Amino acid sequence: MTDFAPPLAGSDQDETRELRPKFDSAGLIAAIAQDAITGEVLMLAWMTEEALRLTLESKRATYWSRSRGGLWVKGETSGHTQEVVEIRVDCDQDAVLLKVRQTGGACHTGRKSCFYRIAGDSGLTLAGEPEAG
Repeated sequence: MTDFAPPLAGSDQDETRELRPKFDSAGLIAAIAQDAITGEVLMLAWMTEEALRLTLESKRATYWSRSRGGLWVKGETSGHTQEVVEIRVDCDQDAVLLKVRQTGGACHTGRKSCFYRIAGDSGLTLAGEPEAG
């Protein structure tokens, strides 16, 4: 496996047809998982170059766990897998969007989405209960 080519300068990066991800100073890129059918945003996680490469090759969402300091294949222990249907990259290639087929809840709390808190004038309310199972 070879490394990704480095990002280009300015608008050249915006228009290139080459995958040239722009990882941050910690070697990470933001990855948003979205339900491929409903469009619901399920979670945000981080990827290293290796995680992105493995996701491209295997079509199984693979992330970098900052808390564990290692690669994490979504669902490897929980069974709540993410089959990657499509990968989109934003304009300057510093974020990726994974359109996935989610099995079980995407959130470690058991909820369908990690975005279950609604912020309002009086604080936070919760939407959605953890799934049974």
